[in-house]
Amino acid sequence: MILLSAVIAGTVTGWGYARWKGRTWHPPIFRSVWLVFLGFLPQLAAIYMPLTRRMLSDEFASTGLIVSQLFLLAFTLINFKIPGMALLSLGLGLNLAVIMLNGGFMPLPLETAEKFVDSRTLGGLEVGERIDSSSKDILLPESEIILPWLADRFVSPNWLSYRFAFSTGDVFVAAGAFWMLSGLQPAHSGEK
Repeated sequence: MILLSAVIAGTVTGWGYARWKGRTWHPPIFRSVWLVFLGFLPQLAAIYMPLTRRMLSDEFASTGLIVSQLFLLAFTLINFKIPGMALLSLGLGLNLAVIMLNGGFMPLPLETAEKFVDSRTLGGLEVGERIDSSSKDILLPESEIILPWLADRFVSPNWLSYRFAFSTGDVFVAAGAFWMLSGLQPAHSGEK
C-alpha cells in the first residue's frame, strides 16, 4: 500500500511539475522490465490469488517471496543510474535481509500486530505463524526477531480505513519510487 501511494504521488507530482515547467512528463525508461513481471509472479500465486495461495504451502510462499525480492533487486541494480533507484534498491535489500534472516517471511512484532490485527484473529494465532494466507508477515515477539528494527513495525494512521504495517525498507522503496517518478531532479548545468 505504501508503494502504491508513492507511485501515484510520484506520478502526479512528476506530471504536475512538468506541466508547471511547460514540459511533457515522461516516466523513466527502464531496462529489463521483464524482471519486474517475473518477480511479481511468485507473490501473485502465493499471496494475492485466493485459489492458488490456498493450494501452496508456506514453504513455497516463503521461497516465492525471497525469489521475488531477488528478481526485483536485480531489476533495480540493472537500472541503478536512474535517480531514486538507489533508495529503492536499499529498501529492497533491507527487506530481503530481514525476510531471509527470519524464516522467509517479513517478521511482524506482536506489539505492532496488536495495533491493527483484529483481536479474535490475533488470539487464534501462534507465534511464528503467518497472519493469514494472504500475508507476507509472520507473527513474532520482538525479542525473537533478527534485525527487529527492519521488521514491519510501523502502522498506518488510525484515520485510514485500511490499516497495514510497513517496514523501514518499505519507506526507502516508497521514497525511491516517488523520487524516480516525480522528475524532481536537479537541473543540469546546461538546462534552463
